[in-house]
Amino acid sequence: MDAVLAAAKDGRVVADGQWGAAVRLLWGPPVTPARGPRRGLTLEQIAEAGVGIADADGLGGVSMQGVAGELGVTKMALYRYVPGKAELVALMVEAALPDPAEGLDAALARARGGWREALGVWARELLSGYRAHPWLLDATVGARALGPTEVGWLERALAALAGCGLTGAEAMDVVVLVTGHVRGIAGQERASGGGAGGVDAELGAVLAQVVRERGEAYPALTVALGSLAEHGGQDQGLEFGLERILDGVGMLVERRGGG
Repeated sequence: MDAVLAAAKDGRVVADGQWGAAVRLLWGPPVTPARGPRRGLTLEQIAEAGVGIADADGLGGVSMQGVAGELGVTKMALYRYVPGKAELVALMVEAALPDPAEGLDAALARARGGWREALGVWARELLSGYRAHPWLLDATVGARALGPTEVGWLERALAALAGCGLTGAEAMDVVVLVTGHVRGIAGQERASGGGAGGVDAELGAVLAQVVRERGEAYPALTVALGSLAEHGGQDQGLEFGLERILDGVGMLVERRGGG
């Protein structure tokens, strides 16, 4: 999302010829095959088949041939609905991201702490989406076409900042910062294979071994790990980073006299 937000902030149009086909699939009327007998496929069915493969084998395991096989059609028949893999992945992202009009809106409605609590809710819900479908981290990079669901997520984040005195560019930058932090946490969790808490546990075990064997060379690390063990520290990567980002945003909002 970062590159797309940057493009929008700079005023560049992303729905040009390169992404036109994906934009039409995401935002246009229902697609019927351009030729040949109708098979009754919908874009939702095609996207769901791709999501199922990506959930099992990662984004690299998704191909037009594989999705066609899941749907019981030929690859050429699938091309009548979706012109290529880039458009297929765009549809998959739209299908895999949680609908913000459902869980996210309900969670935001319960937030009573103004823009800060709302952005915290937004970030946690976004992380839940990445955890449910880790391949989304690979599918949502670079300039690309965004569908209604992803734009809906952006709308909620910007709406939380309304009335804070920030410019539009600054509000977009805040969303980029929060999104980048969430993506970083999700990427670490995926790499560790341990989910929430797994990164800190694995890293802590490695560092504990280093301290046991070479602690005299790393006195500050030895003190930090000792304090962590004494006070029962736990995985706070998301919350600590999020709070520090929001602290900085809060200082800017205060200077601007926003709410």
